[in-house]
This record gives sequence, C-alpha cells and structure tokens, in this order.
Amino acid sequence: MISRYTYKDLVWIDVQSPTSEEVRGLMDEFNIHPLAADELLTPTLRPKVDLYPDFIYLILHFPIISHKHEGGREQEIDFIIGKKFLITTHYDLIDPLHEFSKVFEVNSILERSNIGDHAGFILFYIMKELYKMLDRELDHVNHDFTDIEAKIFGGKERDMVNSISHLNRDLLNFRQTLRPHKEVLESFEVAGTKFFGQDFSYYLRTIVGEHYKISAILDGHRETILELRDTNDSLLTTKTNETIKTLTTLSFVIFPLSLIAGIFGMNTNELPIVGRPHDFWMVIGIMLIGVLGMFVYFKYKKWI
Repeated sequence: MISRYTYKDLVWIDVQSPTSEEVRGLMDEFNIHPLAADELLTPTLRPKVDLYPDFIYLILHFPIISHKHEGGREQEIDFIIGKKFLITTHYDLIDPLHEFSKVFEVNSILERSNIGDHAGFILFYIMKELYKMLDRELDHVNHDFTDIEAKIFGGKERDMVNSISHLNRDLLNFRQTLRPHKEVLESFEVAGTKFFGQDFSYYLRTIVGEHYKISAILDGHRETILELRDTNDSLLTTKTNETIKTLTTLSFVIFPLSLIAGIFGMNTNELPIVGRPHDFWMVIGIMLIGVLGMFVYFKYKKWI
C-alpha cells in the first residue's frame, strides 16, 4: 500500500508491505538502483547505509515492547532519501509514521517547523518521532518498575521472579536491536553531509544525539532491573532461610519427643518408670524437660 504526501516541491512516499509492481513503479519514477529496489521487497536482517549517486539508502530496526501490532520485537524501516523525495518502506503498521503523515496533511504545522528545502529535513523530523517512540517505550518500562517494586516489598517476591525475568528479557532485546544504530547513524552522518552539504551536518548530528539519549536511558533501566532482581533475590532468600530455620527447629524439637516416646513404647519385660504410680506424667515431664533443654540450647547457639 502506497501513501503519497507532498509539501511544496518535496515528496514523501510511505509504503507498507510493498509489492513487486509498487517497487517497480517507484524504481522507474525516482530512478532507484535495482539493487536497492530489490531489498525493499523483503525484510533485511541487518541495518546498513549505502550512498548512491542520486540517493542514500538507509535501513534501521526499531525495538518495541508495548506497541506490538504483529507480535514481533522490532520493526524495520527502509529509507531512500533523495534531494527532493523520501521513500519509507516497512512491513507492519508503525505508529510514528502514521502520526507524522497527519502532520504532512496540515501544511501550517510544517510551516511552523521551518522544514528545509530538501528531503533530508523530512527524514530529520521522522527520525525524531521514531526516537520519541522509543522514549515512550522506555517510559512504559518505568511503570513496570514501580509496580514490581511495590509487589517486591509487598511480600510477593516469588511472583516477581517471572515478572523481572520477562522485563529483563525485553530490555535485552531492546538493547540488541538498538546497538547497531550507533555505527549506522555515524556512517549516515558522513554520507548525509556529503550528499546534502555541510549545512545539514548539524541535523545529522542531532539524530545521532537522539540515539545516545535513548541509549543512556536504556543503560539506566538495565541497572534498575538488575538492582530490583538482586533485591528480590535477597528478600526471597531471606524468607526461604527463615522457613528452613523454622522447619529445622521443629524437627529438632520433635526428635527428642519421638525418641523418648519410642523408648517407653518398647515391648520389653522391664521399663524404668512404667508401672509406677503417675508413670504417664513422669514420661510427659521427661519430654517437657527435653523440649526445654533443646530450646535453651538453640537460644544459646542463637539459632532462634
């Protein structure tokens, strides 16, 4: 599906799940190299940037956590940036592109944005929206942190083991997808400066800065999740140790009682105390003395 937006003499073509006929039409209209056109048809495993005589071909993958339309953990966008045109292709719905298309339909908003005279500026504003999406994704993680922290100190340590593990997995996937952006954007800065001129280098450096900002937030989240995991493990270990200590204490208390009861329950001809007046209470007294002795011994050893 192709959507076309224009502003003055600039054209933005947004294509979702392109077909061979759509790509062939774009290739003919904008003089796209066949190698780049072929790559638009299917997802690409790795991000990259290629400089052609008439355009720059940029591929980036953006991690997602909370806004998954088709169940994936990342969304790929291919950019073909010419002097007067920008083509974006993707394979599922991407919210920032959808929102930015509404901006393009209201020219007054673009006027206030001081959009420049070539398509690089369209890319600049789209990239800012895409990194805002990543910021919102990580902001969603902040709410998860608050919920997990409250439950950890609310006595639900066991329930939080899975929650922390799932969130840690999401952050690891986020980091893995975002990691190649640094090298690709730095290469794109060089290619973009050569293609659009030195005056545009500030905007390219700003895009790189957006990546650094998201990376810094992600590093902070990783430290937070590790601290939460350590805290949860410590509380869970303490609770488990207390349970084991209680069960061990009960076992040692019951042991002398069982031993005494077993001795006086032996089927022998002669047993001390048994058969004498008040023999039952004597046995009970011996048991109580044994329990008291064990209790005093545990207190002395500071086991209870």
